[in-house]
Amino acid sequence: MNPTIKDVAKHANVSIATVSRIVNGLPGYSEETKKKVQQSIEALGYQPNAIARGLINKRTQTIGVLFPDVSGMLSSEVLQGIENAAHDGGFSVIVCNTTSSGKRTVKYLRLLQEKRVDGIIFASEDVKEEYYKIFQEMKVPVVLVSTASAKYDLPFVRVNDFDGAFQATEYLIQKGHKVIGMIGGSDEDPIAGVPRMQGFQKALESNGLIYTKNHITKNEGYRFQNGKESLPQLLKELPSMTALFAASDEMAIGAMSAAHQLGIRVPEELSIIGYDNLKIAEMCYPPLTTVSQPLKDMGQTSGEMLVSMIKGEKQEAKSRYMPFTIVERQSVSDFHDK
Repeated sequence: MNPTIKDVAKHANVSIATVSRIVNGLPGYSEETKKKVQQSIEALGYQPNAIARGLINKRTQTIGVLFPDVSGMLSSEVLQGIENAAHDGGFSVIVCNTTSSGKRTVKYLRLLQEKRVDGIIFASEDVKEEYYKIFQEMKVPVVLVSTASAKYDLPFVRVNDFDGAFQATEYLIQKGHKVIGMIGGSDEDPIAGVPRMQGFQKALESNGLIYTKNHITKNEGYRFQNGKESLPQLLKELPSMTALFAASDEMAIGAMSAAHQLGIRVPEELSIIGYDNLKIAEMCYPPLTTVSQPLKDMGQTSGEMLVSMIKGEKQEAKSRYMPFTIVERQSVSDFHDK
């Protein structure tokens, strides 16, 4: 038979009302009493009724997280940070895979509205008007991670992608490379696609190097296959290219695979730098030099921000640009003119 709140009260030698206040995060007890009740809960294996608890504190202790691609390596690292923060704050996480589909995103937002989640973390996608209207209807805090909105005033946690791309390109320039190409995202992607391509272009122009539209191949996605298919196209446009900046690690590793098939040695004949610093970046050969986004920390920070807003500890959260670094491995070498 499962233990009840009455059993916990008897075990801790306190009233049922005191146990209820502690379980539901309400005030009116000492730290010593709280500790004693928590020990009794643990000893008896008591599980509070989530529905009843929600009726008392008006919360379901759940947060909704929407990703455009939960199978991506980037998403898994961000999600790990979010779940750590949610668990520490006493919340559970409902994860929704939107596949960057507007209809599916709306469907999941309606589902989260029905589930009465206490807050939402919205990741890696542009906030459309139809999404924002549902956010307002739900009247719960919303935090963006690995994205931002120019149109709506929503707090975000992300890296400055323009600066990251600029520094990645300048790193290659400092290694002596002058003909540098880029495997980029899409012009339709204002979150990562456009700013990373703009950062690349600005770095070339700021250092007096030639830039044309042929210096970039554009893609709808950031996956391995996009990089693998893009490298041969880029080499046709820039046959003298000695260095490459890829807008994601998966793209960079795809390009390395294509280079191997074409008999091009990395980094001796082609230097490659990626973006993200996924775990796979140090597992490939040669290990990938890349722009490191603190993905887990970004998830953790966004989760902590949302939990604080839900609990009323913060009325408004301040957006945060997280620091990035270039992690040097073995896929980039100094340029030596033959």
